[in-house]
Amino acid sequence: MIAIWSVASITFKEGIKNRVLFGIFIIALLLFAATTVVTTLFMRDIVKVAVDLSLSTVSFSGLLTLLFVGVNLFGKDLDKRTIYMVISRPISRSEYLIGKFFGIVMLSLVVVVFLGILSVLPVIISKKFYYYSEARFNWWIFLIAVIYIFIKLAIVSSIITLFASFTSNSFIALILSLVTYIIGQSTESVRLLLASQVEKIEVSPVVSFMADAAYYIFPNMSAFDLKTQAAHGLLISPSYILWTGLYAVSYITVAVAIGALAFRRREFP
Repeated sequence: MIAIWSVASITFKEGIKNRVLFGIFIIALLLFAATTVVTTLFMRDIVKVAVDLSLSTVSFSGLLTLLFVGVNLFGKDLDKRTIYMVISRPISRSEYLIGKFFGIVMLSLVVVVFLGILSVLPVIISKKFYYYSEARFNWWIFLIAVIYIFIKLAIVSSIITLFASFTSNSFIALILSLVTYIIGQSTESVRLLLASQVEKIEVSPVVSFMADAAYYIFPNMSAFDLKTQAAHGLLISPSYILWTGLYAVSYITVAVAIGALAFRRREFP
């Protein structure tokens, strides 16, 4: 555990010092400012729009952080050959990989907390100046939605860890992680669409099989998107929180375990 914590701490510090992170924060600030302006263009549902855009900014900025900072934290050790100094010490390859994963998760946690606090401002402004009696909004649901964004980013971190375990090219790891995220974001919608069209049109068994396979292989990212619930003040059942939490832990565990196994068998040039 000491070795894992040491690697995680070093990885986190390297990520915080990365200049790209400050650029992402500036983009996030501009998006939050734009949210405040854009909401004034709507005649109604201004609070809902502010909540939706604010949570989307947190999610988008967190994803950018992982793709452009988190992926680079793996590739840097390989590019600068510092990986040889690490694995020559009394630390296993599995501990190194797990430490890297937790370091990236810690970085995403700080990013989500910081941006989550900033995301409150457009919502407060919209509630103060444009609030109407029909609006349904709950701060607890908003908080849960922010927490679920962090959980989604933790899953993305495990995917980055998996791909970085067997490729030395940061660009390839970035593309594979991004493709996995996009597929995971849309698998549930595609599966539901095919199921609704069964009686109207003939769906190919191959297409149906591929949709089901993608649904079970790729992470279901849409399950952690609670912007609609937060914007409309819809209650979230405890069973949903329990099962999605277990799903996230299970997927992360499997992805990191496979990555650790591949990294342990990997030969460095």
